[in-house]
Amino acid sequence: MAICEKCGKKTTFGQSRSHSMRATKRQFKPNLQKVTVFENGRMVRKTLCTRCIRTLTKSTK
Repeated sequence: MAICEKCGKKTTFGQSRSHSMRATKRQFKPNLQKVTVFENGRMVRKTLCTRCIRTLTKSTK
């Protein structure tokens, strides 16, 4: 499923605008990655957005 397990970020919708300002629907998808995280004394595989992965690595340093 396309949702971050930590922050809940998911696909949002908007509009593409051409040169003539004609609107067509489009999707903005988050950059989700499958990572293995050490949680509660065990290794757990989670789907996280890259922003959450960055903050996790900053907090462990």
